[in-house]
Amino acid sequence: MEVLVILVPLALALGLVGLGGFLWSLKSGQYDDLEGAAWRAISDDEPAAAPARPVDRS
Repeated sequence: MEVLVILVPLALALGLVGLGGFLWSLKSGQYDDLEGAAWRAISDDEPAAAPARPVDRS
């Protein structure tokens, strides 16, 4: 039971660190543009090159 004297404050401290990190990310604008990141992940940066034509050797 003596270990609870260490674990309970440690758990509360880690929870507060996590909450602080989440609030910091909200304040810094991490969640402002959720749609833009999704479209940037699937959009092509440059057009695809045309496939090479086979050489006719007849």
